[in-house]
Amino acid sequence: MNRFKSAKGKELIYQSYDRLLNSLDMEYDELDIPTSYGITHLITSGSPLNPSLLLLHGTADNSAMMWVYNLKPLAERFHVIAIDAIGGSGRSEPYAQYYRTFQQEYWLDEVLKAMRIERTYVAGVSYGAQLAQHFAIMRPEKVEKIVCMAGAISGSQLEVMSKMMKAFLPEALFPTRAGCEKLLRKLSGPYYTTFSNNTQLMEHWYYLLKYFNNRSMMKHKITIFTDEQLSGIREKALFLIGDHDMLSYYPKSLERLKKHQMTYKIVRGGGHAVNHELPEVVNKEMIDYLLKS
Repeated sequence: MNRFKSAKGKELIYQSYDRLLNSLDMEYDELDIPTSYGITHLITSGSPLNPSLLLLHGTADNSAMMWVYNLKPLAERFHVIAIDAIGGSGRSEPYAQYYRTFQQEYWLDEVLKAMRIERTYVAGVSYGAQLAQHFAIMRPEKVEKIVCMAGAISGSQLEVMSKMMKAFLPEALFPTRAGCEKLLRKLSGPYYTTFSNNTQLMEHWYYLLKYFNNRSMMKHKITIFTDEQLSGIREKALFLIGDHDMLSYYPKSLERLKKHQMTYKIVRGGGHAVNHELPEVVNKEMIDYLLKS
């Protein structure tokens, strides 16, 4: 399966990816880690002497886009490792094995082993929040705490899909620059201009909507966990939900967080791009929770 709809589209995405990284006023490294499922691209920053923090982006996103407002402040307190998902729109390159036998926890096992990390903090946005839950449940011995942004506890595959379709359609089907702006306003709260006023960020997102093949990330499954499994992360998870987020702020979603006695905070004015819209609020919440003894 081709990850991109054209060679020109791939080139535009990669060029704008690099421009986003180059716009950061910070030091960082880029690493390519071989795994069973392909080459996994990482953006790392911060002292290796600090606690490690894995950052996981959403479906069809990538690390350059997702963490443009978060990398620098987080790298002051953590050894940050932002992962481009295998099959996603970033610089990770899947092997054929990815499309045949991909297992999310085994992939992250290999990334941690290559980085010589035995135990880590994990944070994710949207699908990345689901993956953070998945890894913390499947590998409790490897995860200290998790922060789940714009992603609560999934009730069913049908619920997830219906919410996604309502949020992204029809704008994502036939992307235009005007449609990107409209979609952003639909997904976000009143602070959407922190995203829309960033010309490079908007350009990159337009290229992703236009040229990335979303089917390439279909191997990243949303897992519906049992009550017993979810109880295992109750003491190590923080959920940050924007009150304008149509994908995670609705009655059933909030009821599940309460039912499972999860720690959660409602970010007033935040939408599905909460870490872009209100980065100072989100960064502080993440640092305070993760480093609280």
